[in-house]
Amino acid sequence: MPKAAKVAYRPVGLISGMAGGLLAGMLFKRVWKRFSDEDEPPSPLSSDYGWRELLLASAIQGMLYALIKAAIDRAGAKGFERVTGEWPGT
Repeated sequence: MPKAAKVAYRPVGLISGMAGGLLAGMLFKRVWKRFSDEDEPPSPLSSDYGWRELLLASAIQGMLYALIKAAIDRAGAKGFERVTGEWPGT
């Protein structure tokens, strides 16, 4: 891919990454609230939760973040390709 296309994609990638992170955080809080009937997920520094709850919450959060990030990154790349005719990846 030409260098100009990679540079042109950077803002798209940054904005979509930030949006994906926000969306994943909001979705995780909703999932955790349904799963545990608590408003906030466990914090690693909170002594109110055991290892099991903490690690389960972290695993769910990581899975949702990776899933949403991959979907948004791919959608952004596809949209960029439609507009420019160039794929932004390697």
